Amino acid sequence: MTGDEETVVVEPVVADAVVAEVPEVEVKVEGHGVFEKPFRVDDWNPKTSLGRKVKNGEITSIDQIIDSGLRILEPEIVDALLPNLSAEMLMVGQAKGKFGGGQRRTFRQTQKKTAEGNKPSFATFVVVGNRNGYVGLGYGKSKETVPAREKALRSAKLNIMKVRRGCGSWQCFCKSPHSIPLQVSAHVGSITITLIPAPRGAGLRVASECRKLLSAAGITDVWSQTLGTTQTTINLVSACFNALKNLNRVKLRDSHVEALGMSEGGK
Repeated sequence: MTGDEETVVVEPVVADAVVAEVPEVEVKVEGHGVFEKPFRVDDWNPKTSLGRKVKNGEITSIDQIIDSGLRILEPEIVDALLPNLSAEMLMVGQAKGKFGGGQRRTFRQTQKKTAEGNKPSFATFVVVGNRNGYVGLGYGKSKETVPAREKALRSAKLNIMKVRRGCGSWQCFCKSPHSIPLQVSAHVGSITITLIPAPRGAGLRVASECRKLLSAAGITDVWSQTLGTTQTTINLVSACFNALKNLNRVKLRDSHVEALGMSEGGK
């Protein structure tokens, strides 16, 4: 190195300001299931006259639709009028295999034998409810699991209904809507289920999947009696849902409604 040359020392560049990393925020959507996207009314383009009335604000309550007997053809109507709705999949399937066989699964898998090979299909049940007098049950089937789940979710919202609640147990008479107002039965296939009013604190003494359905409707205490092949979960849950429907077909006097502490829907 000669004396005329200058020595240049290159130092590593250190950033004066530390760039803060943006943390990942987990957004929990209240009122929707774990597999459902958040609903926005502004992004909704209704296709029916009933949907346009709901979006324009002419209909502000789900009771106006149910009481008038109108048919809901768009699940977005239920999303707009019942924002606190939650969804849950039922265990209607069964795992295959020697060691893992017999375990309950959310999808029921069947296969069709063809010349090209086996063509599987998946079916599932979804129950929706706000735990305050509204519940719906839907069945979906497809060649893949995700479309089957979405079909069942849409069908459950289209089948939304009000549930009568009350205290029809002779052991309680607390006049609060924690149970059902009267004994009711329903029959699907070989299964007959009878729901019996229970006192406060008895709990839901029914099958596990029927317990999810009643809990979504806001019922906390009930006894039940089942007859038939109860291993067929699809028929069992359908019979329980029909039993809740039959509660709305019974005509009661005003004096009986007050004595039973009956509540219909969210009222």
